Amino acid sequence: MLNEKEKIGQSIDTVLEVKPGIKGLWQVSGRSDIDFHSRVELDVWYIRNWNIWMDQVILLKTVKTVLVRDGAS
Repeated sequence: MLNEKEKIGQSIDTVLEVKPGIKGLWQVSGRSDIDFHSRVELDVWYIRNWNIWMDQVILLKTVKTVLVRDGAS
């Protein structure tokens, strides 16, 4: 975990502002196909632009991602 904090860099304060959830934007945007830096960028974008409608979209994309195993290793 300490290694990830260092890799997150300057975005660490933003990422730590919110409690982790069970699903996120990066999980429905490629999962294992996304590198760590891109995952952090998606998390920061989500935190800064959150709204209830985005969560609805993520929920719907979750169903699709699970059914077609999109981005699964």
